[in-house]
Amino acid sequence: MGAMQKAASVSTITAEFAQELVSHAARVATENGKPMVITVCDRDGTMKAFLRMDGAPLLSVQISQDKAYTAVAFGIPTDQWHEFIKDDEPLKIGIPHTARLVTFGGGYPVVVDGEIIGGIGASGGHYTDDMAVARGALSAAGLAD
Repeated sequence: MGAMQKAASVSTITAEFAQELVSHAARVATENGKPMVITVCDRDGTMKAFLRMDGAPLLSVQISQDKAYTAVAFGIPTDQWHEFIKDDEPLKIGIPHTARLVTFGGGYPVVVDGEIIGGIGASGGHYTDDMAVARGALSAAGLAD
């Protein structure tokens, strides 16, 4: 058996699907009246699709990217971080200083057939607004969050 036959294959998000998620998220954000920054990254955390809607806050550009990165890097929605660290003093003090880690809502792994293929992050409103936009995009694409 050759080396290539032994290697495991992995799936990652396509540019087309990443753009579809961004479009779904932008539609939800428009319906909610909150301009957002939306980022989709591949399974390695590299940006695959991006949109800063007109009127979305400048600070949200990096936050959106970091939410998508955090979601794919750890395989959990960013809002689950608070629950994970809130009663653990060393983590509560130390982990938020980890570069690119976001511990509030708006980032979700993109999971297809049980495999994480990317991440989506939305930023521009309260984190609950961001969560609604990212979840709305996943739902519109037929994916659970």
